[in-house]
Amino acid sequence: MSSPKLNLFSFSGNIKILHMTWMAFFISFVVWFNHAPLMLAIAKTLNLSQPEIKTILILNVALTIPARIVIGILVDKFGPKRTYSTLLALGSIPCFMFATADSFEQLALARFLMGFIGAGFVIGIRMVGEWFPARQVGIAEGIYGGWGNFGSAAAAIALPSFALLFGGDEGWRYAIGCTGVISLSYSVVYFFSVSDTPKGSTYFKPKKAGAMEVSSIWDLFFYIAMNIPLYATLSLLTWKLSSSGGSNYTNLISDTAAIFIHIGIWCLYVYNVYKIIHVNEEHLQKPVAEIHKYKFKQVAVLDLAYMIAFGSELAVVSMLPIFFFETFHESQDITMVEAGLLGGSFAFINLVARPAGGWLSDKFGRKLSLTVFMAGMSAGYFTMSFIDSEWPIAVVVLLTMSCSCFVSGGCGAVYAIVPLIKRRMTGQIAGMVGAYGNVGGVLFLTILSFVTPNIFFLVMHGVALAVLLAVQFIDEPKGHMAEVQEDGSIEMIELN
Repeated sequence: MSSPKLNLFSFSGNIKILHMTWMAFFISFVVWFNHAPLMLAIAKTLNLSQPEIKTILILNVALTIPARIVIGILVDKFGPKRTYSTLLALGSIPCFMFATADSFEQLALARFLMGFIGAGFVIGIRMVGEWFPARQVGIAEGIYGGWGNFGSAAAAIALPSFALLFGGDEGWRYAIGCTGVISLSYSVVYFFSVSDTPKGSTYFKPKKAGAMEVSSIWDLFFYIAMNIPLYATLSLLTWKLSSSGGSNYTNLISDTAAIFIHIGIWCLYVYNVYKIIHVNEEHLQKPVAEIHKYKFKQVAVLDLAYMIAFGSELAVVSMLPIFFFETFHESQDITMVEAGLLGGSFAFINLVARPAGGWLSDKFGRKLSLTVFMAGMSAGYFTMSFIDSEWPIAVVVLLTMSCSCFVSGGCGAVYAIVPLIKRRMTGQIAGMVGAYGNVGGVLFLTILSFVTPNIFFLVMHGVALAVLLAVQFIDEPKGHMAEVQEDGSIEMIELN
């Protein structure tokens, strides 16, 4: 199933699965972020206003929060091979819709639907967890996440040139359409190139679909409570896009429609609570055997850790170019292009730092590594809150990249633990943790709209410090986790 060392130049066994799967994630992120580098050309073609542009950008993340939960359920039930292939194929449809749109409303609908492909990340977490043992799963998940995440940067680098190649104001349509063709083509390649597990291994599935199983009545209440922020964030997004949400976005939703959407969101939450209780009521009526127990606090702490790690990364990557320009364009004559390149340094580090976070978790312990990354992140954001126009730009960039190392490393450390909690629910756990990352992005960007960048960094320092304390309650994965084979026999999966 695995070799003592990862030979990344190999293309067989679990290394082949790793390469095929990070590439699927890479393509899904190219598609998800294909609009960002072309937004000026799109706005020019369709005469979009600034509020309409901002609305398109926020709609891109709106559906990803519930999508990651749904995809987590589907991957546990149907397996990563079928789920990833289907998502890549279906994700090409809104991509083609966006490329052929002739109005803001068509763009908005296509962008909203495109958010679903952003949930593809969850699928690969389960796939990689199936193919790599505990001693390698951290670095394998880190490579998957870090290299796949680079798809957003690749889109920013390649798509403008691709649009110019076709020439004219409509070149962006061909560039975006081509990403849809790539996604559709790779869905076929992926389906015929991978399998859900190594030969002879069992793909464990939840007994019931629709929600995670928990091990105690208190964990049931904890699980229900931890779902509230997911739905609250959807309500926040609805408010932002409504008439009463301010002038930063278009009034895409009337106040009356917003009320019905809010009601729908919380009715969905009530239904989710019903599903959670339905999935758990039978097996919680009698004590759960010790070997089948897991602590939901493990999931909850990882939710919060990913909220600050990936959530702050999303927020900082979005605001950093403008922050650099506004801070230094007068004192140090920084142009908008230079500010964009300097801001991109925060995301670029992800390519190396996220795998490093997973590797350090494998080597030195998962709780210790996550603690160090949270502490570094807290210190980094605290220091960034003091940046002003008098700082040398070289020092600012060095500080930014150092902070990014802890942020991206923290993402890698989180997902070095996720596959080691409960194998048959890895997709659902990864989905919930991933959704909290998007919750963080929406939350921090909302805070930024009300405060100065310096206060924004200080807020994230405070959140990281609080999560650092929460991480101390997590348990280091050790020993074995038990899963039940179809014939009723118990398989013990090593966690060390």
